[in-house]
Amino acid sequence: MPAPATTAARPLEPAAASPTPPVETKPADFAREAPAAPAPTPPLPLLRSPDGRFVLTVDALTVRGQTFALRELERAELTPVQWILWYLLGGLGLATVLIMFLNNWLRTGPAMLALALTALLLAYGRRGTNRLRLYRLGREAVHFALPGEPEPWLRLSRELNRRIQRVHDADAAEAAALLLAAQDEPAAPTEFLP
Repeated sequence: MPAPATTAARPLEPAAASPTPPVETKPADFAREAPAAPAPTPPLPLLRSPDGRFVLTVDALTVRGQTFALRELERAELTPVQWILWYLLGGLGLATVLIMFLNNWLRTGPAMLALALTALLLAYGRRGTNRLRLYRLGREAVHFALPGEPEPWLRLSRELNRRIQRVHDADAAEAAALLLAAQDEPAAPTEFLP
């Protein structure tokens, strides 16, 4: 059996030296660099709910006639809510009618009518509503009830939260740029008067 061929590892050749020496930078140079201006973003479209109760513009939100600036909002939260009272009334009504029917206290016709009415109460409670909670900076939260299916309202609340975050980020970048510009200006000498 022939011996395995061995290959000798060749040493790596050093990379060609660059013609210019590296530039030394001081840590203070990095601290004084102005942040790059953010790229202009396209304008955001006006969003409106189908019933007109919720209107979201670039810098404001109007819900049921009340207008809020996006700067004053912290975030929005949408919660689908079931109406417990109608569940209880429907469930207790169904139970009561069935007990009365099974004990022969009700005839078939009135029992069926009562079962239909209590089932409608139960279905009405299932419908529920959507609670929109707007958290305002340093203030109490505001609540609104919005009807219908939760999916369109959830899309609108997600977009509202994105726009709130976008406004807060733009304000923070502007404040940082102003702070950096104020640090670069030399302080005016103060004179002491006798």
